[in-house]
Amino acid sequence: MARGHQKLQSQQKNAKKQAEIKKSKGHDQKTAAKAALVFTCGVCRSQMPDPKTFKQHFESKHPKSPLPPELEGVEA
Repeated sequence: MARGHQKLQSQQKNAKKQAEIKKSKGHDQKTAAKAALVFTCGVCRSQMPDPKTFKQHFESKHPKSPLPPELEGVEA
């Protein structure tokens, strides 16, 4: 078992290694989820991940508004 100076060196080396691993990942779950939201509703500015969800949202939340042209051919 390491003691004293050797233990401190080992801890510092491990901390540096863990920091490099964390830095190399470069993303977390929150930023990945935000990047997946590519469709934005023009009426309420909410974001959706795909056109099917976007069309369902638009039909349920904004029934009086005309359907945007990008959603014309999408099946809900």
